Amino acid sequence: MGGPPAPKRSAHSVFCYRGPMPVTASTRSDARRNRALLVAAARDLFAEKGVDVSVEEITQRAGVGMGTLYRHFADKGDLIDAVLEDAFGEMLALAEEAARADDAWAGFTAFLEHTLELRAQNRGIKDLVAAPEHGARHAEMRRRIRPLLRRVIERAQQQGALRADFTLDDLSSVFWSVARVIEMTQETSANSWRRFLGYLLDGLRASAATPLPRARRKVAA
Repeated sequence: MGGPPAPKRSAHSVFCYRGPMPVTASTRSDARRNRALLVAAARDLFAEKGVDVSVEEITQRAGVGMGTLYRHFADKGDLIDAVLEDAFGEMLALAEEAARADDAWAGFTAFLEHTLELRAQNRGIKDLVAAPEHGARHAEMRRRIRPLLRRVIERAQQQGALRADFTLDDLSSVFWSVARVIEMTQETSANSWRRFLGYLLDGLRASAATPLPRARRKVAA
């Protein structure tokens, strides 16, 4: 005798194979949200504690598990790259906004103030940019942002607001000098750099311009 027939497996059984689960719009949205949370948490912690902060602390700050971290980033290096991309994207957006400003001087000064504020708020980004392994990414950012900044400078000069002898290379000197003030005063007077930038900007106005000495460049032997 064959015995009673085996009970049919429920269509809702957890052992019933149904093929891969479809990726819904909600799933993709959750994935984007989790990735953004991880990048934001890493960026904040790099600013607070430096780039040596552990991935465990990053996931705790983001409110996600380690599995979520490794679904998005193969290792910490990939997460660092994403943080840099996020920071560079923010700077690029500021440069694009400055280049579109009707008042070119306002665009020029706003770009300086906002990018230097980012520098003051996130010291970890400075360390990442300076690291040799991220040199290629930094070079790519400079390649994309320099034409925008050149346009900002030229428009401010054409409108008679920025002194005519100011160059794109001079802009780097402005960043270096203010960044040094940020580093030297960040523990004692967090906003001293804003006063220093104000002095510099007053000296960059066309109405305040006086002849400058010519820069001497060293000739390679």
